[in-house]
Amino acid sequence: MPLFKTINFNSSTQIIVWKITESLVELSEKVVLKGKTRLRLNAMKSEMHQRAFLSVRMLLKEAGYSDFDLHYDEFGKPYFVNGKHVSITHSHHFSAIIISEQTVGIDIEMQREKIIRIADKFVNDNELNRLKSFDTPDYIKKLTVKWGAKEAIFKIRNEKGISFKDHIQVQPFEIEDQKTIAQLHFEGISQKFKIIFEEFENFTLVYAFEN
Repeated sequence: MPLFKTINFNSSTQIIVWKITESLVELSEKVVLKGKTRLRLNAMKSEMHQRAFLSVRMLLKEAGYSDFDLHYDEFGKPYFVNGKHVSITHSHHFSAIIISEQTVGIDIEMQREKIIRIADKFVNDNELNRLKSFDTPDYIKKLTVKWGAKEAIFKIRNEKGISFKDHIQVQPFEIEDQKTIAQLHFEGISQKFKIIFEEFENFTLVYAFEN
């Protein structure tokens, strides 16, 4: 069973990471899905996407939940009826969930050179110049952390109109810090988030907590 990592961040927050090595058939045999979830799965055209989708249900099992406990609001944000917060992510052959009594968001991303080409879409000039000037060897890794942090915050807020570039800024950090602070400025709201991150197998896992 490819449970890759369990992180007990504190007494009320757990992060679980799955490495997707099973076939679609193997995963299908290990989870029970409610009807609308099965319809959603069958509508997916990519088998990799289907396997990732099912691996998230495996993660729910690891945490003591099932597909029947997971619901989505009108904006597509997942939630549990027991009041605990949940956030979901997957990328290539990894998936992860975070479950907490705090408001949280999570993202996992593969570290790729492609991110350099799209950097100006999600970081402003000040962020970009600071990265280029001070730490070129870690440029891709830091960009990946910034993207993951902004994605995790967006999952928390889940509001139309939020711009990664214009509304979410990540404070300077070093990769070895494994944490930083980000701020959201949007429609008169100013909010800080605690960002935690780590790397494994050329992937970056990032999760955010509301301050």
